[in-house]
Amino acid sequence: MRRSDKGRGPPPASSPLQSWATRDRRKLSMLPKRKPLQAAQLRGDKAVEAICAVIRRIPLGWVATYGQVATMAGMPRRARLVGRVLQRLESGTTIPWHRVVNAKGEVSFSLSRNGGDIVQRRLLEKEGIRFDARNRLDLERCRWLD
Repeated sequence: MRRSDKGRGPPPASSPLQSWATRDRRKLSMLPKRKPLQAAQLRGDKAVEAICAVIRRIPLGWVATYGQVATMAGMPRRARLVGRVLQRLESGTTIPWHRVVNAKGEVSFSLSRNGGDIVQRRLLEKEGIRFDARNRLDLERCRWLD
């Protein structure tokens, strides 16, 4: 059986998706426009201040995750920003940076900390937080819930 339209080009597109697939861009103007993503309300120094304010409130003997700190600071889904802020803190800071751990309950490893991982674990152990054989702490027991 032979196709009657052989060699005449692509068939006419009937939907925007087919228009895109056949490279007929005329019907693409019918597609709904996407709204721009909402940026975090806090930027720059205000974001750093908000993150540090949350971390200062973590009591002795308790921990919070990076995502938890970001959410409490008003920036949900910005856990990496919390990590960057903590990484850039000066060495003699009074902010209890060691009380922030990853979502698995582990001390996050970083090559840029020059042994800060060991220091973080020792500081947490001094506060009475215990680690299991997999180097994890029990978030069910130790997680700070504000």
